[in-house]
Amino acid sequence: MKPKILFLVLLQGFGQWLSAQVNEAVQDSLENDRLAQMVTLSEVVINNKLNVPSFIDRVKKDTSFYKAFKNLRVLSFSSLNNIVMRDKRGQQVASLNSKTHQTYQGGCRTMTKEYEHTTGDMVDKSGDYNYYTAELYAGLFFTAGKVCGETNIVGNAGLHPKDKSGIEKRKEQLKMLFFNPGKRIPGIPLMGEKSNIFDPRVADLYDYMIDYVSYNGKNAYKFEIKAKEGLSGADRNRIVYDRMTTWFNDRSFEIMGRTYDLSYNTGAYDFDVHMEVELTRVGRLLVPSVLRYIGNWDVIFKKRERGMFTATLFNFR
Repeated sequence: MKPKILFLVLLQGFGQWLSAQVNEAVQDSLENDRLAQMVTLSEVVINNKLNVPSFIDRVKKDTSFYKAFKNLRVLSFSSLNNIVMRDKRGQQVASLNSKTHQTYQGGCRTMTKEYEHTTGDMVDKSGDYNYYTAELYAGLFFTAGKVCGETNIVGNAGLHPKDKSGIEKRKEQLKMLFFNPGKRIPGIPLMGEKSNIFDPRVADLYDYMIDYVSYNGKNAYKFEIKAKEGLSGADRNRIVYDRMTTWFNDRSFEIMGRTYDLSYNTGAYDFDVHMEVELTRVGRLLVPSVLRYIGNWDVIFKKRERGMFTATLFNFR
């Protein structure tokens, strides 16, 4: 191909790409403006003259929450771990209590156990977990062997459940529910866009509120999204998040804490989950310090699990 023709082809391709980017930006802006009209503001927020469309755009594009968990891959820290599984009557059938220490050195992380106590059938004879809940917890906070070459860079890599299978795919989907509430989650049957709390097709089913409050002794914008009261069964089945509350630093707008209530029932699977996450700063890095989870879920051909866990992270280095 002659240089002149090649240049024209490249120029045309760049023009098409630029046009697509502009159109996407315009659509995002219009959507943010529309959502802003639906948000209820407290008197303090009104007096602060918060740019609501810009705030919503920050919420939708936030990566600080996901990065806080990725920061755990490049730090040394200690953790108190508590997992409890219950039967349908609420009686405890299995548990795990442990104190672990992660060491990060030379680009690699390893973990040691100061102690670990299990009851019931938490683990099998090989030491593997009998519960999906415990396996997911281990995937988030435990290190098996020596793991090297990880970074805390979020970049454009994002989360890609389609690239994984089995337990790794389920963990990736769970991460998307918690880290990217404004995104569609691929690979979860029948859910589609219902996991996107900002999608125009479901936005009318939510109440959006912004307040200015104190969170753990610091000023914060509290952004709350909750399902409207009195929704019909059909409308309720169109959404996944019952409520999500996020506290943003009033200056940096990074996330300080978040709580979730999610539920969904397709017949093939169902879940009802409550989760709380508190974040703290370690030098220049944001990290989770406390995570609490209560969940009841069932997948066809698998035993229903009713579990709860608490992770308390400290002594970051």
